[in-house]
Amino acid sequence: MKLQKHLALLFTFFVFCATAALAQDDAAAAPAAAAGHDAAPQSILDVILHGGPMIILIWLCIVVTSITMVTFIIQLILTLRKDKLAPKTLVDALHNEINAGNYQAAWETCDANNNYLANVLEAGLARIGRGKEAVEDAVAEHSLREATVLRTRNSYLSVIGVVSPMIGLLGTVIGMLGAFSKLGQSGISDPRGLSTSISEVLMATAAGLFIAIPAFIAYYVFRNRIQMVIVYADDQINQLLQDIPYEELAGLRIGENFEAGAGVPAVGASGSRRVSMALTTNCPVCNGAVTPGVNPCPHCGSTLDWAG
Repeated sequence: MKLQKHLALLFTFFVFCATAALAQDDAAAAPAAAAGHDAAPQSILDVILHGGPMIILIWLCIVVTSITMVTFIIQLILTLRKDKLAPKTLVDALHNEINAGNYQAAWETCDANNNYLANVLEAGLARIGRGKEAVEDAVAEHSLREATVLRTRNSYLSVIGVVSPMIGLLGTVIGMLGAFSKLGQSGISDPRGLSTSISEVLMATAAGLFIAIPAFIAYYVFRNRIQMVIVYADDQINQLLQDIPYEELAGLRIGENFEAGAGVPAVGASGSRRVSMALTTNCPVCNGAVTPGVNPCPHCGSTLDWAG
């Protein structure tokens, strides 16, 4: 909410400045018209039409650039929020499923959601049977990928901040060429007309700066915001993964190729699982309750080798 208020105040300030500048131009042009002089164009539209096809094209580029900037700013405001990258309801649901040992259910929950936390955690859960190091590598790889997507969207604001003054400067240069061409033909007999033409072409540069300044401010604000929300989401992911017993889950397949009975067979057991009747009545594969002597496991179908 603070970010939205600051950007709203920023845009209000620039709109106020532009409105004041236009009002001042209108007030300055009125006495000239009353005195019988040729009135300068009274609006931005008049200036654009008075400049010719090239100026019209340049101003069209400025308008498109400004609309693009506003679109990116609105999109980033709606996206760069903690409840978007790591929704609390999703974090709570995943916490309950992981603590209960329902890793496949946690993976399916991540697969059903499309946000930073779900996409990164889904990749980590898919490698849970390969050990802690593999899970950490997957999380680091996908967090970098998701963060790059967020930073790429913000980088467009920096591009707009660089390009928009160049577009305005191009309009100014083209307008100045026309103004000095008239000066070369008619001389300096009409200094008022020359100054009016120069003031018209400088409006293109002013428009480019009007876009570039808020674009750069928004870029740096969102850059810091991205870093903050990514740190928050990564912290939530680390908390979800920190208590997983990776040694007990060796060989477990999670994801689209889920197999409840998958695991690493005991050495020399020919694919069967050795279980002590005196110490446990839980299946070593799925951790389900098993009556001693029952074979196979009624929950996951694994073959159990009961030892006396």
